[in-house]
Amino acid sequence: MKLGIAVLAAGQGTRMKSDLPKVLHRLAGRPLLGHVLATAQELGAARICVVQGPGDGQVSEALAGIDCDWVTQLDRHGTGHALIQAMPMLHDMDRVLVLYGDIPLIRAETLRQLIATAAAAPLGILTATLADPAGYGRIVREDTGQVRAIVEARDASAAELAIPEINTGFLVADRAKLENWLSRLSNKNAQGEYYLTDIVALAAADGQAIATCQADREEEILGVNDRLQLADLERRYQRRLAGDLMREGVTLLDPHRFDVRGQLKAGRDVTIDINCLFEGEVELGDGVSIGPNCLLKDCTIGANSRVLANSVIENARTGQATQIGPFARLRPQADIADGAHIGNFVEIKKATIGPGTKVSHLTYIGDARIGGNVNIGAGTITCNYDGVNKHLTQIGEGAFIGSNTALVAPVNIGAGATIGAGSVIGRDAPADKLTLTRAAQKTIHHWTRPVKIPK
Repeated sequence: MKLGIAVLAAGQGTRMKSDLPKVLHRLAGRPLLGHVLATAQELGAARICVVQGPGDGQVSEALAGIDCDWVTQLDRHGTGHALIQAMPMLHDMDRVLVLYGDIPLIRAETLRQLIATAAAAPLGILTATLADPAGYGRIVREDTGQVRAIVEARDASAAELAIPEINTGFLVADRAKLENWLSRLSNKNAQGEYYLTDIVALAAADGQAIATCQADREEEILGVNDRLQLADLERRYQRRLAGDLMREGVTLLDPHRFDVRGQLKAGRDVTIDINCLFEGEVELGDGVSIGPNCLLKDCTIGANSRVLANSVIENARTGQATQIGPFARLRPQADIADGAHIGNFVEIKKATIGPGTKVSHLTYIGDARIGGNVNIGAGTITCNYDGVNKHLTQIGEGAFIGSNTALVAPVNIGAGATIGAGSVIGRDAPADKLTLTRAAQKTIHHWTRPVKIPK
């Protein structure tokens, strides 16, 4: 069976009150439509076709890296009309599954269940039973339980509005029969639109069996119409991720204050404090502890490491048993070896820090290679930029760099070397020697402190 997927993403989204197309608004760092297309790809469809609205070229541009076809609904005449635009792209499919660009949390597992349930039927629809079904189309059934029609809320009678079973919009159908039903749609309704839901009544009138299954989780079928609903889905999504992580052995001190905007892989006995944000691809080894208010993006933290409060780590890697922070920043290409200590208000950029090395306080290390068991004193900076080019600082094993030292690159500090506090080092310092630059201290005996001149 060749499965084609049509994603309807042409809605105007006027209630978002935004110049950005609704389906490009982000949930967990990814466009709404990006979530839907990722789910579509999980299903292994032979073809995916996305229907965008007029002037929405930025939608296809924003998601250009995804393998799918794009068509434009030049005139917005309802969901049925939108699907008609996609059907030529799906002409050689056996079955067509319909998804929606503004319903981002539908799971592949649920859609597989829908496809399986409807395998022997020409039409299958996904329904849900809600305590508050207001605004949703209702599933109208015969006494036998067979679906007879879907009635939109705005067109429903009082008796129909009392029905708790609602239409989610998701459906799968035999492609040839679907084309026939679409050709017979009418726009004689309150909105003057071609409702996709009307194909259910057409199928029933043709005597065709209509299969149904229900979504397990309400969040799966919730759409986004305004920013309040977007914020609600964001929290629902984050709670889903938090639950998955905790079931895998991660401790979240408060799962309501936790955000992932990408992929987070965590080992056993990981602890994450409040207000932490994970972006891109982040991997935490076994026993890692992340303190409060940290941002981690595209990084790997080795087993049994500690990231203390208010630290930022981006495109960096740490080995095992490291300590980072508090208030530390690891910038791209920072590589911290096992047992190293990066302390408060330390910034590391494009530098390797050897095993057991300590960079504890108020320091900038950029474009550097630092060996193992080095001690970097407070206030040390590598002067890596000459205004045009970046230059390398190299520090050998076991060196000791005194506080408030400026290392003017390119420069090489030998193994076991000691650099006196307050030095400006612009030439190579030999191994196992004390090197310093320091003017003689003197006292000016006849100096007096200036005083403020009266106005």
